[in-house]
Amino acid sequence: MTQLNQYVATATLGGGCFWCLEAVYEQMQGVQSVVSGYMGGTWPDPTYADVCTGQSGYAEVVRISYDTRSVDFASLLRVFFTIHDPATLNRQGNDHGTQYRSVIFYHDADQKNIAEQVIAEVQSQITKPIVTEVAPAVEFYPAEAEHQHYFARHPAQSYCQFVVAPKVAKFEQYFPQWVQPSA
Repeated sequence: MTQLNQYVATATLGGGCFWCLEAVYEQMQGVQSVVSGYMGGTWPDPTYADVCTGQSGYAEVVRISYDTRSVDFASLLRVFFTIHDPATLNRQGNDHGTQYRSVIFYHDADQKNIAEQVIAEVQSQITKPIVTEVAPAVEFYPAEAEHQHYFARHPAQSYCQFVVAPKVAKFEQYFPQWVQPSA
């Protein structure tokens, strides 16, 4: 492990369509990279078409690499719980199916404990029960190239305008301190 790598950690989150999460976390300070993909299923080498069937067991997720000197896991989760509805089972807006479930795949015991603490914190602020799964991270499969950086490449696409953009705006409104300065 190099000196720099000791400060890089991984978070894997699913909260509906991965395009939404990716668009937000790509703009967050401390985040080094975001990769859309699949986790939690049973089929080998899943494709987007496989995952969309709802039969593969996979969730659409983002794998986030972040600098722990700049942002912590709890902050990533507070953003996560603000930009999606953790109280709807297998659904985010019009997207429904197990592939859209709310899930935190933890990479170590600390992440599991922090996830449980942040869930308790958020639960104390809302009336509906949180249904977010907390599960150990398993093999991650990157999504096809056309799904990477989707919002950045297709901001005028209707789904991006009506679903993704409002989540980005919510992030910018509630967490201005975490928004990366424009390049």
